[in-house]
Amino acid sequence: MKKIVVLGSMNMDLTILADPFPKKGETVTGSDYAQIPGGKGANQAVATGRMGADVSFISACGNDSFGDTLIKELKLSNVKTQNILRKEAHTGIALIVRESDGDNRIIIASGANHLILPDDLENIKKDIENADFLLLQLEIPMETVEYAAAVAKNSNTIVILDPAPAVKLSDKLLSNIDFLLPNEHELDLILENITGTLEEKAKILNHKGVGTLILTEGDKGVTIISKSGKTKINAPIMDAVDTTAAGDTFAGAFVYGLANDWEVTKAAEFAVKAASLSVTKIGAQSSIPWLKEVALLEIK
Repeated sequence: MKKIVVLGSMNMDLTILADPFPKKGETVTGSDYAQIPGGKGANQAVATGRMGADVSFISACGNDSFGDTLIKELKLSNVKTQNILRKEAHTGIALIVRESDGDNRIIIASGANHLILPDDLENIKKDIENADFLLLQLEIPMETVEYAAAVAKNSNTIVILDPAPAVKLSDKLLSNIDFLLPNEHELDLILENITGTLEEKAKILNHKGVGTLILTEGDKGVTIISKSGKTKINAPIMDAVDTTAAGDTFAGAFVYGLANDWEVTKAAEFAVKAASLSVTKIGAQSSIPWLKEVALLEIK
């Protein structure tokens, strides 16, 4: 199988159910507290690993118990962890407050994730150069994301970017992206709220160097805009309890499909199924399905 490298964050998610969310100055009683491995980069690496991909993860954590736990979970999910750096900082933390309808609010303390710099990649950039795919997100410094994307592009490694958390992206970065996976809010921010149809927005991105746009639309599925046209993929109807890692599951499963030489549409259809399964369980990595679970899901 083709090689995948994921570069990104790893966090310990501290989750609690609060129904309803507290208002400003208000204290409410919560329940169902849990510590669950997460972080967008780690989630995506786990998603690819649980599908059976050949995936290596580049990241950083602290020399603490949270870091130990996160690395152990990655290994259990078939992810290669030799390129995870141990930094003199706390492991990244995400505070997640959930409502019973599946909505959530998240606060992140980046910790070691914020210390992954281009210099850290110098000794391991051959892994990016020798990979077939590089999957990126935006919970690590932007300069590192831009550097890695450039290294990959110069080596004919296909670059996939999940542009979250939402920030404005430079033309330099966009010029190195083969597949861009934003939601509607992220797309508007990238294009600075330029109006127009989705096809017109995709054309602007294409002029900046982006190969294919895949708009993720939650329970409505995804829309693919490429040079060959527009394709809509609907999501199966599921009983959602927590959407925390749905986007990450989609990204990881999508790259797994590409690594199997599937057509983009087939890879996206598979990834929508995987993401739809993830919303039926609580937590980040605790909700990410294994390949056999996705294969058994029948879309009605």
